[in-house]
Amino acid sequence: MRDAAYLDWPFFEDHHRTLARELDAWATRHIAAHHGDDVDAECRALVKALGAGGWLRHAVAGPGQAIDTRAICLIRETLGRHSGLADFAFAMQGLGSGAISLQGTPGQRARYLDRVARGEAIAAFALSEPQAGSDVAAMQCAARIEGDHAVIDGEKTWISNGGIADFYVVFCRTGEAPGARGISAFIVDADTPGLHIAERIEVIAPHPLARLRFENCRVPLTQRIGEAGEGFKVAMRTLDVFRTSVAAAALGFARRALDEGLAHATQRRMFNQALADFQLTQAKLADMATTVDSAALLVYRAAWQRDQGRPVTREAAMAKLSATEGAQRVIDAAVQMFGGLGVTRGQMVESLYREIRALRIYEGASEVQQLIIARELLKEMKS
Repeated sequence: MRDAAYLDWPFFEDHHRTLARELDAWATRHIAAHHGDDVDAECRALVKALGAGGWLRHAVAGPGQAIDTRAICLIRETLGRHSGLADFAFAMQGLGSGAISLQGTPGQRARYLDRVARGEAIAAFALSEPQAGSDVAAMQCAARIEGDHAVIDGEKTWISNGGIADFYVVFCRTGEAPGARGISAFIVDADTPGLHIAERIEVIAPHPLARLRFENCRVPLTQRIGEAGEGFKVAMRTLDVFRTSVAAAALGFARRALDEGLAHATQRRMFNQALADFQLTQAKLADMATTVDSAALLVYRAAWQRDQGRPVTREAAMAKLSATEGAQRVIDAAVQMFGGLGVTRGQMVESLYREIRALRIYEGASEVQQLIIARELLKEMKS
């Protein structure tokens, strides 16, 4: 780790500092910066490696345990500096199984969480739909109750790990009440009849992604997470844990871009001096470094606050907005600094440029984060 001084900040405890340093050393030995063309196989291999290394145990919570948000964030930041796909593999294990960690029955936890932590089962979180992304309450995928089963019909899309997951946590309308209050969550194993991978989706930073279709998909009611009609709460609780970690991943990308920019600027010669000797370059580097540290402070404030059991709706939204938008600017500056090399396939800054774009959208687009922050500010004014 080039500059780990931030680990001395009071947000962290000694075990967090040890975790970050040990993971960085492990990732240096075990994770390649670039992956091959078979992204499914690479992702499966990364999940197994992260499980064997013991890192995935931080993505799930045992009985009576709480998920350590600061640990999750440090892991995602560290993996993000090494490999966007490695960060993705870790994050989806946590997000995909998060509802089970938070509200699963003892039987559900025993069946799924140990396998997730060992890297033996790949998890997925199936919430978004073609017409229900940010507006979760608009979902149309529905489940009707028939005896001791729920029968699911409908579609989900933009589902990370779609096509390679061993199970999906699926949110669907069960109709106990209008809007968000009539949604329930079910664990659906990948081999359940009626669950189809309707389409594999390709995006600019390749990772497993798919549209799912459910046709008379029968799931035992014992697979429901929480009570009937509590699915929206389950989803929001899960996202609340992991939204701050999206900001941490963006922070990892930004740190790597700053490192790449610094190295290139000091080595690249032009007009008989180093690129770093130009005042324009120095000003750009100063902006990049300031943006990174500003985002880090917001990320770890939100993570620390959540670990203290305090509400973090506004703080998590600020962290995600600042870190993802800031990382986009830092990475763009690094690409510009590299010139033609910056847009050449195989260059780290080119890969980072593709990786960061989706983070400004998923788990709440930047515009949604702005609305959340404003809503919380106005709520405080009225109280």
